[in-house]
Amino acid sequence: MNSSSPIGIFDSGVGGLSILREIRRAFASEDLLYVADSACVPYGDKSPQFVEARSVAITEFLVDRKAKAIVVACNTATGAAITTLRSRFSVPIVGIEPAVKPALGKTASGVVAVLATSGTLSSDKFAKLLDRFGGDADILIQPCAGLVEQVETGELDGDNTRALTEKYLLPLLERGADTIILGCTHYSFLAPLIREIAGPKVSIVDPNTAIAHELRRRLESNDLLSPDPRSGTELFWTSSTPDDVKPVISQLWNADVQVRRLPKRYCRPT
Repeated sequence: MNSSSPIGIFDSGVGGLSILREIRRAFASEDLLYVADSACVPYGDKSPQFVEARSVAITEFLVDRKAKAIVVACNTATGAAITTLRSRFSVPIVGIEPAVKPALGKTASGVVAVLATSGTLSSDKFAKLLDRFGGDADILIQPCAGLVEQVETGELDGDNTRALTEKYLLPLLERGADTIILGCTHYSFLAPLIREIAGPKVSIVDPNTAIAHELRRRLESNDLLSPDPRSGTELFWTSSTPDDVKPVISQLWNADVQVRRLPKRYCRPT
């Protein structure tokens, strides 16, 4: 591992591409490795033990590929596994969590809504986050079963996706929510639809840019920023069938990409 080594990013599926996009904007010369654990998506309805085991296996793969830092581009995986990952691996590891504190700084009504998976909302890490920053605000939590699957199929604005989004969002707006936290990286790809439904007076808080800032801080403090002025590359893997995942990754990444199959030893045991 050195400053010329790549950065590893993983998620349960394609949602973490929203973070990969921010990382690419912030780090033009870094080589990036992305793993979509598509055979196990979504993580939100899996046990914490399962998510932790998958996170360890994928991190092992990325470290074996000489990754100099790991970004856990999944709220559920961060809640279930970040402590274990940091205890087992020596590389800098950056996680993500719902942006409660920034959202509280934006709300005028005092009502903030969190859209996330059930796994994220039921995690100890999220409970501690609310204890730390919740204060007197009215924080509405909304598990959004099915939205991850819509993004995984590339259905970002179809009738089914719109109906599902309205089902979760409209009751929150009726209760006075003026700030919406996107607590799942998949939901970043639904932000245009959420903004359309919520209207211009509602703030949408997405933590992805903050993750890129934290990654820079960690790389700088460890003297690991790439010194190479060339344009960085991206490599993609999936634990599912590459031919099935490639079209959606290419759609969301806005480029035709090659997707490799994650080696069997890092995949879910059968």
